[in-house]
Amino acid sequence: MIRAFETHRIRKTRELSSSLWTFYPLSGEHAGRRRLVPVPGCWESWPDTRTYRGKAIYERSFEAEGNIRLVFKGVSHTAKIFLDGKQIASHYNAYTPFEALVTGLADGTHTLKVEVDNSYSPASTLHIPNDYQSYGGITRSVVLEMPGDVFISKIHFTPFRKSTADMWYGAVRCSLHALTDEPVSGTLVLNLNGREICSLPVCLRQQGEQTIAFPVLAFPGIKAWSPGDPQLYELQAIFRDSQGNAVDDLIERIGFREIAVDGRRLLLNGEPFLIRGFCRHEDHPDFGCAIPFQIMYEDLSMMKDMGANAVRTVHYPNDELFLDLCDELGMLVWEEGHARGLTQQQMQSGLFLEQSLTGIREMVEAHYNHPSIGIWGFLNECASDTLFGKDCYQKHYDLLRSLDPSRPSSFATCAKGTDLCLGIPDIVSFNLYPEWYEPESADVFFTKLLCWIEEETQGSGKPFLITETGAGALYGYRTPYHVKWSEEYQQTALRNQLTAVSRLVEERRCIGVFLWQFCDVRVSDEWFFSRPRTMNNKGIVDEYRRPKLAYDTIKELWNDFDALEDNVHFS
Repeated sequence: MIRAFETHRIRKTRELSSSLWTFYPLSGEHAGRRRLVPVPGCWESWPDTRTYRGKAIYERSFEAEGNIRLVFKGVSHTAKIFLDGKQIASHYNAYTPFEALVTGLADGTHTLKVEVDNSYSPASTLHIPNDYQSYGGITRSVVLEMPGDVFISKIHFTPFRKSTADMWYGAVRCSLHALTDEPVSGTLVLNLNGREICSLPVCLRQQGEQTIAFPVLAFPGIKAWSPGDPQLYELQAIFRDSQGNAVDDLIERIGFREIAVDGRRLLLNGEPFLIRGFCRHEDHPDFGCAIPFQIMYEDLSMMKDMGANAVRTVHYPNDELFLDLCDELGMLVWEEGHARGLTQQQMQSGLFLEQSLTGIREMVEAHYNHPSIGIWGFLNECASDTLFGKDCYQKHYDLLRSLDPSRPSSFATCAKGTDLCLGIPDIVSFNLYPEWYEPESADVFFTKLLCWIEEETQGSGKPFLITETGAGALYGYRTPYHVKWSEEYQQTALRNQLTAVSRLVEERRCIGVFLWQFCDVRVSDEWFFSRPRTMNNKGIVDEYRRPKLAYDTIKELWNDFDALEDNVHFS
């Protein structure tokens, strides 16, 4: 499954995933052993490659001719793409899509080979042993497209209102890609829910990509997108040649909503918004990070059952299918660029800045149109307490602002009392674990931190968001002694943490919380010394989505949060 909706009605496309490919490792005891495996998938899910780190080959054949565009939604960590023995593309980073273009392909059967590498090495600054597992494989969908000599490569839609008027407007940019050196003329047409709303004459004079900006468009009678009413619309771009023939199309699903920061408030469609969210990793004991659509839906359903209205995609961009579901079901998303817990020394690697900024660019380019995405995140718990780190944080923020000024951005820090970068983001965001890592009560701990932010940092006057808080519990470990790692202790700690958050909201000093975390997840083997079962066990449900005692506690407390909505209207 590629997306939750149809993306083309004119362009010929075919999914190459959701089928069996030939697979074999290139090293280790099973090197060269060929077998059929599913794509998408993680090789850690299969018996003889559960712990394999190294290179492996995926192969399959397909029939095609003319121009083809191969789109890979996610390959972990590094991919080299070969067609009929010739390398046609390469890519680094598991969590962002990439493509390979080939023109003039001869009619017949062709062999696609993907060399995948999930090794930890100096060439990889983002994929390192970490508090989550980095899997290997073709982990997301693969699509074969067969475009003509001109195709629409992307649409970017930015909704807005003028002042407080009810009328919605939109800025639309379309990128056209020409595969021929000959000039091509035609018309670019925009349809909204099947009705033509605008058209522009275009002339592509050379091979390559050209971006077309439409005039600002007015959209009367529109219903806004919000978590309580997630209204969606179909935006279709069609390229017609000089004879009026429909040559290519691209469909995006959009929503009309505005996200803004106003003083210490986060505004959604002009109204203050209180975040009740979960942090969520793409992880399942049976599927690794290649999460099936049904489990994505179940995860979101459980979050909503507990009263959540937001989700944070830690610590990397998520599968587009998950974002499609967030659009449909009404979950505001903090989507995060891939980088977690990097030291200054790691950030000083010659490859770090290029790899991290490229990942940010690819994330925004690919996921720009999702109305559910409300906040861009970057550099979780990296070296924000150093001057070198501050320069890196500024570069990431500046890039995000240049790519998308319509959304706020932030980073989650744990550098209490030492962070140098709080003047950079639009929202000040902290990962805090009172009554788990810190002995103080949640009330005292949160209050001390806020006093420091407001009195001694450049983060004063900005919205304050708790991006992580929680406590660990081993599913099924219950004891009247309420000791750490018991379900009873987790239940009590979360009650205290959320009660303290609610007081901050009532005092108009906090815009909400993301709980760490939705489900227990596997961590890198190197983290075994601090993680029972080699897992991060702070989930409200376990890795199989079985609820712990805290599930009903969260549900009860977040129902109480509904009464706080009126109290977030502050300046």
